[in-house]
Amino acid sequence: MRDLLYFDSMVTPKIITFIYWLLLAGAAISGLVLMFKGFGLMKYSGFAGFGMVVAAPILVVFSALLARIYCEIMIVLFKINEALQDIRRK
Repeated sequence: MRDLLYFDSMVTPKIITFIYWLLLAGAAISGLVLMFKGFGLMKYSGFAGFGMVVAAPILVVFSALLARIYCEIMIVLFKINEALQDIRRK
């Protein structure tokens, strides 16, 4: 309990992992929504609907990659902090 009260151990890396899974779920859901909207758009404009259906998986991959990069940067910052604390203790 003392670790949490005096900030000796970090809780945020565990939260970042949870946020990463939320971002992945959001990317998948937004890709599915975009794909279904693309199918709906095909009855008005086939080319635009097809473009949206093709762009949806690309968007999912790109947003999942960005989420991973963002969360890795945050984890690296916390690992740097832990390493600096270890150096300070020695």
